[in-house]
Amino acid sequence: MRRSILVDMDGVLADVYRRFFELHEQETGNRLSVSDVAGKLESEAFPYILKWVTAGGFFRTVPVMPGSQEGLKRLNDKYKVIVVSLATEFPQSLTDKQFWLNEHFPFINWKQIVFCGDKNIICADIMIDDHPKNLDHFSGETFIFTQPHNIFLSETRHKRVSSWTEIEKLLL
Repeated sequence: MRRSILVDMDGVLADVYRRFFELHEQETGNRLSVSDVAGKLESEAFPYILKWVTAGGFFRTVPVMPGSQEGLKRLNDKYKVIVVSLATEFPQSLTDKQFWLNEHFPFINWKQIVFCGDKNIICADIMIDDHPKNLDHFSGETFIFTQPHNIFLSETRHKRVSSWTEIEKLLL
């Protein structure tokens, strides 16, 4: 039986920070850099984030994380891949996220997608996520995908990955 792997959507497959930086500049006229937001949760770094993520269409406009399409396709050939996203907090995001995945990851079928409110309810062998809160209670092998909010996190059991190239080297 193939091992199962949970792959987070926002911050791992979807480059939400790139979109946050764009929207922040449009909203305020100020351009932020990674160093400006490093170590801060998204809600601290971007004062208008709730407005953005609750607006219909936001999740349809998020760019794809570099290398994620090819990398996830290769993982999908070797593992039982499940894309998981904490989407139910923002119900209007459900359709946007589904359409986004269908457009950018057409090889992931509807049975491989879980939108939920708590990732702790899902079991698998491996999890890739950018938020330690999702990884800390996971009993399998964990990989933390580097994003500005977790960049200073060092005391952890999670293996750090900063790109899809690194994920592929470790898992394929």
